[in-house]
Amino acid sequence: MDFDPKKNYYEILGVSETATADEIKKTFRKQAVKYHPDRGGSKEKFQEINEAYQVLSDDQKRQQYDMYRKGGFGAGSFDF
Repeated sequence: MDFDPKKNYYEILGVSETATADEIKKTFRKQAVKYHPDRGGSKEKFQEINEAYQVLSDDQKRQQYDMYRKGGFGAGSFDF
């Protein structure tokens, strides 16, 4: 798994769950400029934004992330 389903990447990036790929890209670019460490921003915040973008900009990762968040994969606990 290339993401942390406990994190709300939509909130981190500042987009809605129905955001288009273009909206995600535009918002990421604005946030990246705002929080880039070379421009006086926070390194941790920049990394968090980058992580969110890596997941939300990839259709397959985004779909998996959404499934995990909604309890689709492994949501139930099994006791063998």
